Amino acid sequence: MSKITMIHHINIQITDRQRTREWYETVLGAQFLDRGPKLNERQLQLRIGTGEIHTSDTPEVIDVPRVHFAIEVGNWDEMLSHLDSVGVDYSRTAGGSFGPSTGGDDPRQGHREDTNEHYTYLNDPDGNLIELVYHPLGLQSSQGASVGLVNDAENVRWTQQSGFVEEAYKAQPVKSS
Repeated sequence: MSKITMIHHINIQITDRQRTREWYETVLGAQFLDRGPKLNERQLQLRIGTGEIHTSDTPEVIDVPRVHFAIEVGNWDEMLSHLDSVGVDYSRTAGGSFGPSTGGDDPRQGHREDTNEHYTYLNDPDGNLIELVYHPLGLQSSQGASVGLVNDAENVRWTQQSGFVEEAYKAQPVKSS
């Protein structure tokens, strides 16, 4: 079995993106993760320390089973083989609870365009939702240098495809309010 390397992010429900962003930046020193207009429209993502907070927009925050935690794995293929060998089901769409399908056509695992991340969802015996993620491009510093996993990282982010965000803005300009 592949060794778990870190908790990647938590996901929370929100009703107002701007208010949420300002609060987390002000109160907890979070950094906005600019992933380009398409990905930014889909989800607000913030970094706190070495972890991330991702959001799900909702008109009213209610207790629903879409809340989850994510775990970074060291070897994607090894982990999926292990899940198969122990009979644990997994799915790209978390049972369809996150809205429109994203991340490709494979029903069992997804792929993110900006970081080349692989992801899938599974449930523990009590029904708690767990996301497994794998970043083959690794982490990079704000200057673009590759870095290993660290416990106190400031200004690090997952390595993005070179020029992805800039090209994404050219392809889909930001909507004016």
